[in-house]
Amino acid sequence: MGSKINQLLQQWPAGTVATLRWLNRRGVDRRLADKYVQSGWLERLGRGAYKRAGSTIDWVGAVYALQTQLTLDVHPGGITAIELRGYTQYLSLGAREVVLFGNPGTKLPAWFEAHAWSRPVTLVTTGVFAGTEKTTSKLPVDGVDLKVSTLERTAFEMMYLVPKRQSYEEACQMMESLTSLRPQVVQQLLEGCTSVKTKRLFMHAAERANHSWLKRLDLSKVEFGSGRRTIHAGGRLDKKYDLVVADP
Repeated sequence: MGSKINQLLQQWPAGTVATLRWLNRRGVDRRLADKYVQSGWLERLGRGAYKRAGSTIDWVGAVYALQTQLTLDVHPGGITAIELRGYTQYLSLGAREVVLFGNPGTKLPAWFEAHAWSRPVTLVTTGVFAGTEKTTSKLPVDGVDLKVSTLERTAFEMMYLVPKRQSYEEACQMMESLTSLRPQVVQQLLEGCTSVKTKRLFMHAAERANHSWLKRLDLSKVEFGSGRRTIHAGGRLDKKYDLVVADP
């Protein structure tokens, strides 16, 4: 047993959750995992999830397990991705929630939802980005590689959450800092995203910031829908995008 547990610990990235599926692939079934718990090598994090005895696990190490061991299509997005990509100087973070994005029908395992992470974690499921492949990328976070929204996608995700889950003022503030977005990725998102509100808000904020990459977009290929979208009642009308928003 000693050699197997030693080999297991060598393969186990520090600070991450080990799911039973991951353990099974390494020849450790539930009964053997329970023996390791009784022997003091492992601790249960919940049903089907374990951590090294004495180790501290936070949401990053848990999301890593979701992505790499359970192959769940979830990723940090929105304001959380902005933070992870180093734009914290523009944010007022505090203990704000971690926002994960996933496809419709995605569910987090019970052990993940039941655990008290250092910050609350919320899963947003939506299909509006289904046609926008390659708008996430691997990012080193706390010693592991997480799949995280690119800056282009995270700007769209923030606009998607306005106004119920994300303030437009903060989203506009972040847009001002995004001076180096890749026009081809923005174009892909504008053409693939199916949320009219999201696309209009993105363009409204980007044009307010007067970014140079706007000149390289082809808006003739983008479907902006019809009819007015009121984000803030009593706000100002942007006639170009038929959008009513409060001044940020």
